[in-house]
Amino acid sequence: MSALSLDSTKRKLEKIGLRHTADNLSSLLEEAVKEDMGLHAFLDSLITQEMERREEERIGMYLKLSSLPPGKTLENFDFSFQPSISKRKIETLATCEYIRRCENIFFLGPPGVGKTHLAAALGVKAIQCGCRVLFRRLDDLMHMLKEDAESPVIRHRRRRYYRSSLVIIDEVGFDPLSAKEANLFFRFISTLYEKSSIIITTNKAFRDWPDVFAGDEVI
Repeated sequence: MSALSLDSTKRKLEKIGLRHTADNLSSLLEEAVKEDMGLHAFLDSLITQEMERREEERIGMYLKLSSLPPGKTLENFDFSFQPSISKRKIETLATCEYIRRCENIFFLGPPGVGKTHLAAALGVKAIQCGCRVLFRRLDDLMHMLKEDAESPVIRHRRRRYYRSSLVIIDEVGFDPLSAKEANLFFRFISTLYEKSSIIITTNKAFRDWPDVFAGDEVI
């Protein structure tokens, strides 16, 4: 194949969105000749590599948009540090079936036991399974909700947290909410309920939650 026709092929590949194949066409052709690949095998190899690269790009973009804390995965979580945690149960959650059923998860415990790490790690798994994820600490979430309270409703619906399959709310209970904040949080959860999955990490037992939500036991 001449240099001119090779450039033409690259332009065509770029035009239909096969950027990885276009960028690496010369080396891919050289490898195919070296390995004496048949036409079908070569075509399958091109498609496979293009799909893998696109998936890598999707995961990278979703991780960036999620605001998940970096470096927190199931692979680097020390289960021996917390023997009370069921590794099998966490691995079952990592399949993301709970997201397909719009079920929710609570991690309850004192500071320093790995709640945030596990929640974030499940967020990473969800992204790898193709889900949109959003991670927010409660104080950051409340700041956004209060800003949204002054915005048109249609703008609320465009917010990423209403379009995410999984919303992770970290550090619920460290500081009590005002009555206005408690009501905003209640409306937020009600909007997501049975439409998205929610993971909440908290240092408060459920019996202590009225103190967190401005003394309102109903909320």
